[in-house]
Amino acid sequence: MIYVENNSLNPYFNFALEYYLMNEKDLGDDIIFMFWRTNPTLMVGKFQNTIEEINQKYVEDNQINVVRRITGGGTIYTDLNGWQFTFITKNSRSSEIDFATFTKPIIDALKSQNIEARFNSRNDLLINGKKFSGNAQCIKDGCRLHHGSILFDTNIEAMVKSITVAEEKIISKGIKSIKERVTNVSSHLDKKMDALEFKELMLDSLLKESQGVYKLNEEDIKRVNEIKKEKFETWEWNYGASPKFNITKWKRYDGGKVEFKIDVNKGIIQNCVINGDFFGEGEVSDITSSLLGCKYNKEDIKNILSKIDIDKYFYKINKDEILECII
Repeated sequence: MIYVENNSLNPYFNFALEYYLMNEKDLGDDIIFMFWRTNPTLMVGKFQNTIEEINQKYVEDNQINVVRRITGGGTIYTDLNGWQFTFITKNSRSSEIDFATFTKPIIDALKSQNIEARFNSRNDLLINGKKFSGNAQCIKDGCRLHHGSILFDTNIEAMVKSITVAEEKIISKGIKSIKERVTNVSSHLDKKMDALEFKELMLDSLLKESQGVYKLNEEDIKRVNEIKKEKFETWEWNYGASPKFNITKWKRYDGGKVEFKIDVNKGIIQNCVINGDFFGEGEVSDITSSLLGCKYNKEDIKNILSKIDIDKYFYKINKDEILECII
């Protein structure tokens, strides 16, 4: 096994690096390992609908990154007090998903710190029955990518707010529920330490059988940045790759209730209907027609609304409020 040193905090770069090591780079070893973290980020599963998984307003207000993985599974939140680990195995003879093999080193590393963790037979790791790690895999042309998360001292409140609706009652219940079901590793350590100290302790155990450390060179970094730009940073990958879906959103304003029913396919608005008890002189079909073919993206929709005389269609409701009602 060879350890690839990666200190980047950019999730788009880090996922591009996984992709590069899996598909393009030959390090002369059939097993590659990384241990890394990111700035606050929502990592969306390959087959998920991004729009339905995240609280877009909270994400934008708190500058949380959103990136789609190349693996399945659910959306996870991570920050600088959480860690990710990656195993890439080349020339694999098996085509079956296997979580147990790749989570065992994490269990063993924690055991060296007097923490009893276990695999729950699906894709999670638990401490005292509470989840602290989710895992995902994909296999392509004999190459297996396994990556997992580790909650070390992750902000649980931010986790809940970023993936649920904004109502405070729901958030409050969500935080309580999550705290009952998940746990941070830091709560179970014999001594207090920060995230970087925890990393070093984990690597002491995880790299016992390592054949060495590989540091990215300029050519590697250049290519990874190209993949990042071409794939993992794109709206088409992170949002447009979402499956076809229907969304209904409504708000009540001083001018009345407004409801948008929108059909979206591959991130593009295919159909739109506006209902409500608002007042207006114009035909709202003018607005729905303008939105057809537009990306279901805040900036694109905002640009279209900027060209419309909203006062003509909605009495006592402004453009920002209409935008809030659409996305």
